[in-house]
Amino acid sequence: MTASMNSGPLAGLRVLEFAGIGPGPHCAMQLADMGADVLRVERPGGNGWPNPVVDRGRSVITLDIRTEAGRQRCLELAQRADVLIEGNRPGVMERLGLGPDQLCALNPRLVYGRMTGWGQTGPLARSAGHDINYIALTGALAAIGPAQGEAIPPLNLVGDFGGGSMFLTVGILAALLERERSGQGQVVDAAIVDGTASLMSFFSGLLPSGRIDMRQGCNLLGGAAPWYRCYRCADGRQIAVGALEPGFYAELVALTGAGEVMQQQAQDATGQTLQAEHWAQLFAQRTRDEWCALLEGTDACFAPVLELEEARLHPHMASRGTYQQIDGVLHSAPAPRFSRTASGIRSSVQLDPDADIWSEP
Repeated sequence: MTASMNSGPLAGLRVLEFAGIGPGPHCAMQLADMGADVLRVERPGGNGWPNPVVDRGRSVITLDIRTEAGRQRCLELAQRADVLIEGNRPGVMERLGLGPDQLCALNPRLVYGRMTGWGQTGPLARSAGHDINYIALTGALAAIGPAQGEAIPPLNLVGDFGGGSMFLTVGILAALLERERSGQGQVVDAAIVDGTASLMSFFSGLLPSGRIDMRQGCNLLGGAAPWYRCYRCADGRQIAVGALEPGFYAELVALTGAGEVMQQQAQDATGQTLQAEHWAQLFAQRTRDEWCALLEGTDACFAPVLELEEARLHPHMASRGTYQQIDGVLHSAPAPRFSRTASGIRSSVQLDPDADIWSEP
């Protein structure tokens, strides 16, 4: 494997990925989709979380990096890489002799991407944690859930992927852009707590004006408003309405025939509770598909709440090819899309650890 045959805006970029789970692999998937030549170093026996979607687009070698032979092989590969991705706790790579000080001395152009929950520094840096813990510490989790009940983790979309892998990807691309000017690589410290805090900036920016209430069950964008929430239909399936602006709300009222009591968006909690009850009763009178036939494609800000397999078959998603069925597995299409250098989905291949990899200067 002496040169990348991939297409995409990152074709020719060499990425050395140390296998993990969660946001690190998701970042590597994005880079691979965009054409990067991603080489994954997998531990013997794997990580217990094989994922044919997130793990796509790699060449894979299995090495025990705790051995001297495995370490030396990684040093050889790092000298030829443009980017390195690792998601271990702070200090682990340093103890293995594969930390940024060691590798960036060997390869001054290396962009060394570090993906953690708590970050490389701080009192919690070396503690165990998962997505739910990271978003809990940032103020994000406290705002999600019903007023009378516990906070509800929104899968691991906000922390691991929104605040984690997406910020690691942006950081790596920014460091590569800066390298074109300086000729020097650098370390990218991507912490989920930092990224999630950045995602919360919209809300923190509105707090001083009192335009938003971050208490659980009181947030306009968290389901507190009757015109921005989900409702259950006659068949038990759900729909989502998001008619925030008065004009869109008027369209929703007109198309549904909601009646006089719903004409204006209620401004107080009592009125909103009453309107929510009326909407719930109204939407419960028809099936989800009947509401789709009436409201979908209008300015009522409406969508059905689809399960993943349904999403693939929806006419809009199908027309864009947002999901692709490959070998019986549902893949998300590469995003974003490029007008000239199209990204693509590639299969992963297992290589011999001693294969000739990135051999040319």
